[in-house]
Amino acid sequence: MRSSILTVVFATASAAAELDWAAAYEKSNASLAKLSQNDKINIVTGVGWNKGPCVGNTAAASSINYPQLCLQDGPLGIRFATNANAFVPGIHVASTWDRALMRERGQFMAEETKGAGIHVLLGPVAGPLGKNPAGGRNWEGFGADPYLQGIAMAETIEGMQSVGVQANAKHYILNEQELNRETMSSNLDDRTMHEIYLWPFADAVHANVASVMCSYNKVNSTWTCENPYVLDTILKKELGFQGYVMTDWNAQHSTAPAATSGLDMTMPGSDFNGGSIYWGSKLTQAVSSGQVPQSRLDDMVRRILAAWYLLGQDSGYPTTNLNANVQGTHKTNIRATARDGIVLLKNEGNILPLKKPAKLGLVGSAAVVNPQGMNSCTDQGCNTGALGMGWGSGTASYPYFSAPADAIKTRAQADGTQISLSSSDSTSSVGSTVSGADAAIVFITSDSGEGYITVENNAGDRNNLDPWHNGNDLVKAVAAANDNVIVVVHAVGPVILETVLAQPNVKAIVWAGLPSQENGNALVDILYGDTSPSGKLPYTIAKSANDYGTSVVRGNDDFKEGLFIDYRKFDQEGIEPRYEFGYGISYTNFTYSDIFVDGRPTSGPATGAIIPGGAADLWETVLTVTVTITNSGEVKGAEVAQLYVGFPESAGTPPKQLRGFEKLALEAGAKDNVAFELKRRDISIWDTAKQSWVVPAGTFNISVGSSSRDIRQTGTLEVP
Repeated sequence: MRSSILTVVFATASAAAELDWAAAYEKSNASLAKLSQNDKINIVTGVGWNKGPCVGNTAAASSINYPQLCLQDGPLGIRFATNANAFVPGIHVASTWDRALMRERGQFMAEETKGAGIHVLLGPVAGPLGKNPAGGRNWEGFGADPYLQGIAMAETIEGMQSVGVQANAKHYILNEQELNRETMSSNLDDRTMHEIYLWPFADAVHANVASVMCSYNKVNSTWTCENPYVLDTILKKELGFQGYVMTDWNAQHSTAPAATSGLDMTMPGSDFNGGSIYWGSKLTQAVSSGQVPQSRLDDMVRRILAAWYLLGQDSGYPTTNLNANVQGTHKTNIRATARDGIVLLKNEGNILPLKKPAKLGLVGSAAVVNPQGMNSCTDQGCNTGALGMGWGSGTASYPYFSAPADAIKTRAQADGTQISLSSSDSTSSVGSTVSGADAAIVFITSDSGEGYITVENNAGDRNNLDPWHNGNDLVKAVAAANDNVIVVVHAVGPVILETVLAQPNVKAIVWAGLPSQENGNALVDILYGDTSPSGKLPYTIAKSANDYGTSVVRGNDDFKEGLFIDYRKFDQEGIEPRYEFGYGISYTNFTYSDIFVDGRPTSGPATGAIIPGGAADLWETVLTVTVTITNSGEVKGAEVAQLYVGFPESAGTPPKQLRGFEKLALEAGAKDNVAFELKRRDISIWDTAKQSWVVPAGTFNISVGSSSRDIRQTGTLEVP
């Protein structure tokens, strides 16, 4: 049963409230007094690359029963585990726009993590945010909008930490591309930093995240991991972060400057060849010579221990075993997120859902599992066979893989449907495969990953936004041989679809994203209408790659686009996207009515005491917007209602910005109310002169709709 009004922020306080930093610090202080100087150095210094069971390890401290701490990738499950699940990537859970699934995914990942005796799981990811659509690691995070990223970060972290696993918010900050990530500087203004890139990290801190990982790049010419403004001023003081900061692996460049700037733990303690050791005995010397105050070393240790106590890891925590069987029944979440993250882009003549066709033709290498084996490529570093995730350290091994052709064949057998399959990307065998078929389903892909692996000449970042393996030509060939073509796209991010859409026989496009191990099963759920599609795009799909106005750069990145990334740019400059941010259609229809805007916020700066996440009053609800949604179609479905705020003209903001969303499941003919609760921060801008968040005076435009451009209800708010 559900109440008639759904409150959007129902979940954000519950798990957070149970965590008590003050009590954790009390225990931490008591333990600090029992530690030798050597113990303290060991707690903040990794043991070195490849010198322990996990990707990151620190030595035990027996005087306080502190274990050898185990830190392990990654954001979608346990890397290098042999009996764990591979959860859907961040970008795909983002396209569900479903808070409950986000939180459950975090919880289930953490249950597996804890079962394997891992203390810190290295995720979730809010950086890269995704300003460059070709950025190699965008798929690890939650899409090109700070608000969507922030909600997904908080839900994931609270889900993870409710189980007693330390979450790690990464990569902090402005690591927006793989090319030259270890040498380049990201240079940007204070306002863009706060309103775009810092925003989701504030949500992470507000959710009491245990740790934050500083990134490889420089920020305004200073290495992030020894940048006092980024680590100390913003993160620890302004955001009130009480946990600890660790380096990305081998992202440290100094001994004393890193320590005095706010770094708390070095990982893995050396470079990948066992050299470049900056802490350990060197930190001992730096403290004894007065270069690093003893109080700073104590603060590092205090923070690390506080996080350990905060999550209750000081009693009954399992011993580390990456071979433990921890899968449980967690694949239910993988199936649900894989399914509900699928976005239906086009459905001409209602060709979908399929209704017991006599014959189906399936075309493309991505219809079948990698013939060499589902885990045959190290860190998923290839695009061979069906695509479930990108590549790099943020991957996991598949315990099994449901490929599209296998799942469709199973359904076809039950329906008496004949299946013909061409599991290559060659156009030559297409005609014989799809001729006489009621419909032809063609699979195309686009992949990316971390820069230490190059796949088909893509060194992490994508070289372009076109389908791989001549996907456009494959679609053309299929469309020339069959009148009812369904294109299924598995991709890490936006793909230019103009060639695909130019084929008159392409009747449907199913954006199937990155569905991990439940790839085929989830697709069948949607293709056959067992579930109506309810995913929405977490980024814009443009008509041309040039329309984004951002691209991977060769030298430093000056972030000249400022606030105007993704839909913010398209809206600002009046550029017509192909499929806008937040877009996705269904097998049913939804109507919106009766918007009501309730609240009397006043203008001016936030003045509250600093709590995790910033000034306390930023997190207070100041406005409630309600709207009624009706399923006016013939079948059950779920709608993601999205709320966008347009600020007064004086604010100099993008025309509208996402500030609320809720997913509502409705039977055909049913209606329900949604309530969006907006916090003070949601209607604030960063005032660089005042160095604080300020609510501007004037008229705010409130828009609620089915996407960023399909606005169904509007209201206004006058702020004195």
